[in-house]
Amino acid sequence: MDRELAMELVRVTEVAALGSARWLGRGKKTEADDAATSAMREMFDSVSMNGTVVIGEGEMDEAPMLYIGEKLGCAPAPEVDVAVDPLEGTNLVAKGYGNALAVVAVADRGNLLHAPDMYMEKIAVGPRAAGKIHIDDPIEHTLKILAEVNNKNISDLTVMILERERHKHFIEGARSAGARVRLFSDGDVGAAINTALDETGIDLYVGIGGAPEGVIAAAALKCMGGEMQARLVPQNDEEYRRCVKMGLKDPRQILYMDDLVKGDDAIFAATGVTDGELLKGVRYLSNDRAETHSIVMRAKTGTVRFIKAVHYLPNKPHLVLK
Repeated sequence: MDRELAMELVRVTEVAALGSARWLGRGKKTEADDAATSAMREMFDSVSMNGTVVIGEGEMDEAPMLYIGEKLGCAPAPEVDVAVDPLEGTNLVAKGYGNALAVVAVADRGNLLHAPDMYMEKIAVGPRAAGKIHIDDPIEHTLKILAEVNNKNISDLTVMILERERHKHFIEGARSAGARVRLFSDGDVGAAINTALDETGIDLYVGIGGAPEGVIAAAALKCMGGEMQARLVPQNDEEYRRCVKMGLKDPRQILYMDDLVKGDDAIFAATGVTDGELLKGVRYLSNDRAETHSIVMRAKTGTVRFIKAVHYLPNKPHLVLK
């Protein structure tokens, strides 16, 4: 993949964030998601790549655009897999909460796990703990490892956990060990990425969330030297058969980084829609301008860029809320 592709993908997430941010706090999550998806799809037409959506808004009969199997880009090469979440956190935008993102991940063709839309058990850590944790270890044991490698007391560790009843044992285990727990309501891509950035203060992400989001987060962690381990959690016979169809002889097998994102290269880009630990959200300024904050990274080089941009909205009429 060409390095120029990274900056082109930032333009894609920027317009998705600008499109959805207009719906902040309006209580209309579908409209916010549609705005992000439409803007992202239009911008993809100008990106120099031959992309195929492997994680998107759903199957062809479920989504009018950015559906699984859809072709993206305007060039014959590079041939890449594309994973998109135009609005990671539709409820967050609808309710005016923080941590909503527009995200994209790409890798060479065939290198992203084609994760079905089902639950996935996940654990994520930053570079210092990579190779030292295991998804089946009790959380108390994992926290001891993190305290050692991060040179912290357990009482100074922070664990991000999606606030769901199914995570009660994680929450109680972390608290009984003495760690701090940061609960969040939606949007686990950003939560996983936070573990690889010291400035967020997050040491561990653990829990069960969406499988597509797990692959997208794994692409980002691969760029930053972090680690994710995962395991699909089929809820019924149909989901179990989908796993087998993917080529997983044992749908409950542990998925390591090279299972989630193969090869030595991947690109991840995200733009904040609402304020969060990872990125600031869209800011509307005077004189028809808006400010965005983005992150883009590449696994092959290990480069992580934070980008602040100011956009003149009259030049982007498709992003103006009617």
